[in-house]
Amino acid sequence: MREKFSFECLARCSQTKARAGIFFTPHGLVETPRFMPVGTLANVKTLTPAQLRDTGAQMILCNTYHLHLQPGEAIVAGGGGLHKFMGWDGPILTDSGGFQVFSLSEMRKISEEGVTFRSPHDGQIINLTPERSIEIQNILGADVIMAFDECPPYPASRQEVEAATQRTYRWLERCMSAHQCSDQALFGIVQGGVHLDLRSQAAVALTKLDLAGYAIGGVSVGEPPELIATIVQATAPLLPPEKPRYLMGVGTYREIAIAIASGVDLFDCVIPTRWARHGTAMVQGERWNLKNAKFREDFTPLDETCPCYTCQNFSRAYLSHLVRSQEILAYTLLSIHNITELIHFTQRIRKAILEDRFTTEFANWLTPESAEDSVEKHSGLIND
Repeated sequence: MREKFSFECLARCSQTKARAGIFFTPHGLVETPRFMPVGTLANVKTLTPAQLRDTGAQMILCNTYHLHLQPGEAIVAGGGGLHKFMGWDGPILTDSGGFQVFSLSEMRKISEEGVTFRSPHDGQIINLTPERSIEIQNILGADVIMAFDECPPYPASRQEVEAATQRTYRWLERCMSAHQCSDQALFGIVQGGVHLDLRSQAAVALTKLDLAGYAIGGVSVGEPPELIATIVQATAPLLPPEKPRYLMGVGTYREIAIAIASGVDLFDCVIPTRWARHGTAMVQGERWNLKNAKFREDFTPLDETCPCYTCQNFSRAYLSHLVRSQEILAYTLLSIHNITELIHFTQRIRKAILEDRFTTEFANWLTPESAEDSVEKHSGLIND
């Protein structure tokens, strides 16, 4: 019998630290590297679970903080747990609420005990501690749960970042003590801001705790793209090779490719659905605004090479019409495409790693972009 959670590396790139593997969970396997769609409130916006499955999604992400506010973990548990409640039978990861420590900075206070939030819905005071975050996640029932962490902003002083990094470690120890469910894997999060020595110290300390997996957090919170690349390139190789590695909150071709070359396995980001709701398509790594006049009489698919339902059945002109008309179907069709686009990108990279041609086929994505050329970043987003 295979352990409930395990990671198997099938191949390594001969020129980078990229690897292709399989992450085994109680609700199925995840072929890595893999992009995970974000379903903050137990749904990937505008998509049914069947549509989501057709995009190639294997594992998705939900958010502890937002589910605690609405509908509440007790209701999710009453509905049979997160998988049954939302009708998704594949693996699920829940964020701890730690990102909200960053994104809701105007509405929270941090202490050693935890974080006090003021609910954006009714102003109610919410106390989220490491123990409470784990308790909520245990009740929700995701396969992978994240340790509660403090995500420092950029820019921040070294003193502030160092304090947040040390507190994240102390909170992780409390998360480990509180975690009681053997069918859920607890991942720790490496913080440290843009200070590589702090990142290194945090990574070394976390690996000694022998967790089920490890995440790199606190990137894409305002720093330029080249710094994100530097952080990931320096941090990922320090994490245990026999455990899955997860880079939190990135979702462009370049960010993902550079992270994969550094040895990262899993990714999530709200970009695919957020862009869709703004009438924007991701096409082979580029960002297309379908309100542009050039699409009004363009009867070709978004991407002839894309296998998604949208590209196989509809034209750019039709999608432009839906976007201009503010039809809900536009958001569904663009979400289907954008999610498929990123998952298909990671699937192609996986195949290239298995055949040891990653650096030749994806060379154009393996150098960081400049801050001036960077596409709109997703830092500071509260949800998808």
